[in-house]
Amino acid sequence: MKNREISLPPVPAVLLAIISVQCGAAIAKTLFPTIGAAGTASIRIGVSALILLLAYRPNLKAITSQQWKIVIPYGLSLGAMNLIFYIAIERIPIGLAVTLEFVGPLLLAIAGSKRLVDYCWVLLATIGILLIAPWTNDRLDPIGIICALLAGAFWSGYIVLGGRISRIMNDGYAVTTGMLFAALLVLPFGLLDSGLSNLTTKLFGMGVALALLSSAIPFTLEMKALGKLPPRTFSILMSLEPAAASICAFIFLNESLNLYEILAVICVVIASAGSTLTAKK
Repeated sequence: MKNREISLPPVPAVLLAIISVQCGAAIAKTLFPTIGAAGTASIRIGVSALILLLAYRPNLKAITSQQWKIVIPYGLSLGAMNLIFYIAIERIPIGLAVTLEFVGPLLLAIAGSKRLVDYCWVLLATIGILLIAPWTNDRLDPIGIICALLAGAFWSGYIVLGGRISRIMNDGYAVTTGMLFAALLVLPFGLLDSGLSNLTTKLFGMGVALALLSSAIPFTLEMKALGKLPPRTFSILMSLEPAAASICAFIFLNESLNLYEILAVICVVIASAGSTLTAKK
């Protein structure tokens, strides 16, 4: 049986992945009080791995040593990024966590750029991030801040390793295999966390929706895009994450946007569109 391929162009694929992730974040926020960050991450990653296994059925025996050397750290980066980010948003506001997490990909974008115009887009995206960050919050947990920055570092690793594995391995097989190793990393933390003992059928159903929206769908879309976009362009496009988080919070959680957040949305949208228009094919 031939594998079903996603035919979306890379830029729409990234944008759809961003929307999917932020819708999933709204679900995750409702699960945190009951099953905790580690429990939520375990359900998200574990169910995602099962869904992808059923969808793609990769032949693990056919994976070459070259592919193993990349797909294993890719999966571990994926799992660590999600677990640590959930720990962060348990302690600090999600808008600040998303903003701090983006420091990693933003530094990656700067490091990979050699043209002045790319620095301009990065600068504009940075202005947007600074505008959207809730810097006036005086009750910031240092552990939450460190975890958000650390999640950003793993996010950068995910971008680089995802781009490499997508060039030597089928997209669906790469995401599925990587998700298996992400699950192996995250599940022990979920089992040690007492939150999973509060799991009900309803909460598990929400966890399945979370897995689809936050992992299975967006990571597959991103893998497709990573094989066609330069890492720096992908990173700048992902600067939409803080803006998307605020918009989804307004739609699903009834959190209104202030003037600075609206200006931030404009900045990151222009930066993302500009980077897409000026990027080399």
